[in-house]
Amino acid sequence: MTEPFEEDEDGGGAEVFAQATRVVEALLFASVMPLSAEELARSVPSGIDIQQVLARLGALYEPRGVNLRQVAGGYAFRTAPDLSYLLAAEAEPPRKLSRAALEVLAIIAYHQPVTRAEIEEIRGVATAKGTLDILLEAGWVRLRGRRRSPGRPVTFGTTPGFLDHFGLDRIDDLPGLEELKGSGFIEGRLTRDLTVPVPDDDPDLRADEDPLGDLFTPLDDGDGGPHGADG
Repeated sequence: MTEPFEEDEDGGGAEVFAQATRVVEALLFASVMPLSAEELARSVPSGIDIQQVLARLGALYEPRGVNLRQVAGGYAFRTAPDLSYLLAAEAEPPRKLSRAALEVLAIIAYHQPVTRAEIEEIRGVATAKGTLDILLEAGWVRLRGRRRSPGRPVTFGTTPGFLDHFGLDRIDDLPGLEELKGSGFIEGRLTRDLTVPVPDDDPDLRADEDPLGDLFTPLDDGDGGPHGADG
């Protein structure tokens, strides 16, 4: 752990710390994605405690129109919650997801890595290919690898963009099953014995996953699911 940066007698330490704070501030404003503490630390002088810099920035921006927030495993400036309504008219209209897409996204988030057939088994209904395409295009879902099972079906997982969009720092910040039902995120047609596991978005492939390899082969060859289709 980095030792706190101490100011020297002539005030030089304070100047170095102030400059490091400006550098981190500039990096965060310029980045379109949240930056981790490790990434930010590479741009400040040795001996500067990046957590102290972030704490200083957080305090400086607390009363302002933008706040420093911890999202998607990193740090980013976001509109202060009490002012977000002012920007609603200027913002690009959010993508309207169907009920089916919301259900599929929730299942992927909690059960990843998960195949299309496994998603269908949980939902009890077939999933249209277009539903997964929408989530992939939105940047919230990614192709992880291929399951070591007949047909080598593709496995799906969430992305840092998913965490950023929904204001989450870590995947285990997701709400529990009852909260999901209460918000209408998932509906009653899911199987009665559905449980919500502790979500895990570790990017490393699991023991039962292989690298994606050739994506021109069928995604779900030999990986059929329940009959029916999204409604």
